[in-house]
Parts: sequence; structure tokens; C-alpha cells
Amino acid sequence: MEYVLIVCFGAMLFAFIAWGGRVLPGERWQMMASVPLFKNPDGAWQALNLTWYGALSALAYTLATAVAVALLGSVGMGITGLVLMVAGMLGLCIPAAKIVARLVEGKPNTLSVGGAAFVGIVVAPFVAWAVVALTGQGAVLPALAALAIAYAVGEGVGRLACLSFGCCYGRPVQTMPEPWRGIFNRWNIVFQGQTKKAAYAHELCGRELVPVQLMTAYLYCAAACLGMAFFAAENFSVAMIVPLVATQVWRVISEFFRADYRGEQKISAYQIMAAVSVFYGLAPAVLLSAHGVAANLGHGLAALWNVPVLLLLQGVFLLVFLYTGRSSVTGSQVRFFVKEGEI
Repeated sequence: MEYVLIVCFGAMLFAFIAWGGRVLPGERWQMMASVPLFKNPDGAWQALNLTWYGALSALAYTLATAVAVALLGSVGMGITGLVLMVAGMLGLCIPAAKIVARLVEGKPNTLSVGGAAFVGIVVAPFVAWAVVALTGQGAVLPALAALAIAYAVGEGVGRLACLSFGCCYGRPVQTMPEPWRGIFNRWNIVFQGQTKKAAYAHELCGRELVPVQLMTAYLYCAAACLGMAFFAAENFSVAMIVPLVATQVWRVISEFFRADYRGEQKISAYQIMAAVSVFYGLAPAVLLSAHGVAANLGHGLAALWNVPVLLLLQGVFLLVFLYTGRSSVTGSQVRFFVKEGEI
């Protein structure tokens, strides 16, 4: 039954990604809403744009949190440990997305999931050890495996946010050598709208681009589901290794398909971080053990139906949306009028 649940979960993820690949590159799916702030002398209102990037990022973080809660709950971690684990990781990783991007790219309004992932991988063993030691519940290796799987789910779904905003985009298909050009002539991404990052940063609006975001989304979610299967089988080392290696090795490789700015060096700082993360993350997977720890995904799912956990998930969505969904690189003006024919 547990494996059936994992297969169904994976099928829903893949269906969502397929939908996103079809519609999110369109111009309609960048701005979610505009909130009027103050009135201009010409009668129009200057507005703050709220983006689908923020909503999809919030969904990705919330889904990753739910997966982490379910997996941690399945190995006996109580509500206190769950809240501490999630709060500790998110409290470090969310700010790191902007801080690392500013250090690497020198841009104050850019977010880097790669930077956040690197910080998360570095601090995860210490956060897991501290929570287990403090609460006396769970074990460090299963906790790290749960976090690795949750990260793969979150970043996989989070690539849809990049499709909406037009960031993390691939190289133009026509610049690729064979056989890649033939492959991507049949499978590519075309962004529409001058406010997409691919348009204003590299004038790539309307051009066929390598679908890096989709490749990443499918691979990461597949790795997460495979990790869940090993987790359910109580093979926690492999459950941690599979999503960790898949995500970080692909991050190194995928950079060569990308056209957005990643620094001046041929090998970017993000690629170096990802390579270091593989070796750093493998150490606890190899050195730690979890003999006698049983996994019951049914108990883990039951942990989600808990008022503190539901409030936590809602809080994660709201916090991430407010942090990532307020566009600082686009603006809008809004006019209001009365529909005379509807009075």
C-alpha cells in the first residue's frame, strides 16, 4: 500500500509538471495580481505586482514541508521535533537564497535556490542532531534522508516558478551542437512577454530554449519518489543518497545548458557548491546508521492531520509567498472606472 501511495504521488507531480510546461511560459502566467499603493498625478495608481513565481515557490516549499513532516513522523518524531526541524531548516535556507545570490551575482533582488540548497546541505546534519538530541525522538540518518527527499520534491516543483518568471532559462536551441539540437527542436520552451527575465536579460522572448526547468523538475521529482521507496523499505542511507546525488550532480551538469547569468567563470560558483555538497552530504549517509528504526508512512500521513502542523504549513506558504512573491523588478499602473452599462 505504501508503494501505491508513492506511485500515485509521483503521477500527480508529473501531471502537474506537464501542465506547467505547457502554460506557464505564457505571458498570462507571470503576474498574479497588482495591489494599488499610491495615486499618480495622472489619476493612475502605482501598484505592487504579486507573481505566480511567489505562489508556485510557496507551493513548492509547503509541499516539501509536508513531505518532510510525513517522513519524519513515519519514523517516530513527535510534533515538537517536526516543528523545530522545519523551522530550523527554513529559517536558515530562505534568507540564504537571497544572501548567496547577492554574494555570487552581486544582484540585490535575485534569489538563488542553488545557494539555499548548499546552505541547507551544510547545516542539515547539525540541525537534525540538535533536534534529535533535544527531543529524544527519531534518529539523525532517517531525518537527513527525509530532508533530502523533501528538498528534491520542493526544488522539482519549484522549477515551475522559474517557468512562470522566465528565469533559470536554457540556451537557445539553435546554439546547441548535435545531437542536442535535434532533441530540443522537438522539446523546448518558448517564453512570451517582455517582462519575463529571459526577455529583458537576454532578449530571448519568442525563441526556442532548452527546457532546463522541465528536465530538472522531472528528474528531481523522480529521484524524490525513488528515495521515498527506499525510505519505506527502511534503507535510509540509499534513501538519502539517491535524491542528494541526483540533484547535485544534475545541478553541475545542467549549468552547461543554461543561458542566464551564473558569474564570469566557465565553472560557476553554484557548480562548485553542488560538487562539494555531494561529497559533504555522502559522509553522514555512509557513516551513520539507523538500526532498529522502523518507517510507517501511514503514521507519517496521520501526522499531517494535526492542528499545529496544518498551521505550520499555512504559515510556510504565507511567509514564502510574501518573501518571494512581491516583484521588485517589475512595476504596474492601475486605473479604475465605473462600468456605466452595469449601473
